[in-house]
Amino acid sequence: MNDPQALLELAEDIAREAGDMLLAKRPTMSEVVETKSSPTDVVTALDTASERLIRARVLEARPGDSILGEEGGEAAGDSGVRWIVDPIDGTVNFLYGLPEWAVSIAVEVGGEIVAGVVNVVPRGEVFTASLGGGAWLAGERLRCNTGVPLSQALVATGFGYLRERRAVQAQVLASVLPRVRDIRRGGSCAVDLCSVASGRVDAYYERGTNYWDFAAAGLVATEAGARIGGLNGRPYSNDFVLCAERGLFEELHDLLVPLDPQRDA
Repeated sequence: MNDPQALLELAEDIAREAGDMLLAKRPTMSEVVETKSSPTDVVTALDTASERLIRARVLEARPGDSILGEEGGEAAGDSGVRWIVDPIDGTVNFLYGLPEWAVSIAVEVGGEIVAGVVNVVPRGEVFTASLGGGAWLAGERLRCNTGVPLSQALVATGFGYLRERRAVQAQVLASVLPRVRDIRRGGSCAVDLCSVASGRVDAYYERGTNYWDFAAAGLVATEAGARIGGLNGRPYSNDFVLCAERGLFEELHDLLVPLDPQRDA
């Protein structure tokens, strides 16, 4: 019952259903119901509606599983399987009608992510990956770009919602920008990691993302051949995520470390 492919198929079905609902009911800015960590970090009624739908579908199919969701926290289970849910990654983009937002669902078995789905709804693109089974989009296996030196790398990044963190991130960015081809800021960690997997960007780094932002997309990226980690040998985490092909990972890592992007901790 815990076969990664079966879990992936269920996750994909649920992510597609949630995405269809969100696309049909996308609100305007006037329908924002509350803020999260700051006035620029918003949550809509459809964030919670999407997560409720996902939770309901998971528990209908697998009532013993646990679920960790961005909006609803953790619901315990006893099966050893946990679902990691971001009902809308890129909520601000969602509100403004920009295409960089996604429904993200990952599945852990025994604490290891074995399946991941990122449904980039406005594009009609569903990225999928299973542990050892590769990363896929529209029936084509994904491979990240290789052999790109730092000076020619197109690098994606993102910014936090708190003013103090943004100020530090802007200083770091000012030092990175002259050393790379260019910078892209899409507004969704999950989409950015899938962009690394599909070769649309060469690398991605960001401080202050959450587990539900990168759980599914991190598997997509690694199954596409990318390396993902933190700084100074640490694993990737809420503190810092860096993702690129191995050679570029090392070059970008060595550029970022002296800039100390963690100094606002």
